[in-house]
Amino acid sequence: MADEPDPTRSKVGRLIDEYGMTGLGQELEARWLGRGHEEQSLRSLADWFNERLLGRRLAAAGHDPLDGEAANLYRLLSDADVTAGSRVDAEATLEEYGIDVETLRREFVSHQAIHTYLTDFRGASKDRSAGDRSESVRGTIQRLRSRLVAVAENNLDHLRSVGDLTIGEFTVLLEVQVLCEDCGASYPITELIDRGGCDCASDGNS
Repeated sequence: MADEPDPTRSKVGRLIDEYGMTGLGQELEARWLGRGHEEQSLRSLADWFNERLLGRRLAAAGHDPLDGEAANLYRLLSDADVTAGSRVDAEATLEEYGIDVETLRREFVSHQAIHTYLTDFRGASKDRSAGDRSESVRGTIQRLRSRLVAVAENNLDHLRSVGDLTIGEFTVLLEVQVLCEDCGASYPITELIDRGGCDCASDGNS
């Protein structure tokens, strides 16, 4: 129909069309709605899509990826817990294949882009559950955490390179703690979200 939105006007739809990932849009929708698949969150779908995008980029560069290779490279590029050295090695591997890493990173999609594609361009919808809301908050926190870790790693690398800091291979660790001033319980923020509350939840009306 003429009034149907053109999926290629969205980032996800454009990438599906550009890299010939036929059927990926239907599978994204099925996984989101739990049709024939275990229902997945928008964040996990973004990771799933990005892994397949990376696999297609590798194939287009003339490299036939081994099973799990694209997923592992994506993890090395995006996981906050990966060391700076491992991330650099992954970037070097992609550059050897002729893939510009910065362009690739710009092509990676967020969970918001997945949501826009599914709802605005495929017409998919479902009630937003507490799990989805929690997953959205978790995703936002983890992205900010990853950004801060990356900034810290880059600045420490720079200080080491100019001789202002002496340090071997290092890993930047970052955890945000939440302290409830009513019950005194303290949890890493992601653990607090996962458990659905602090010790106040078990105190009843006391």
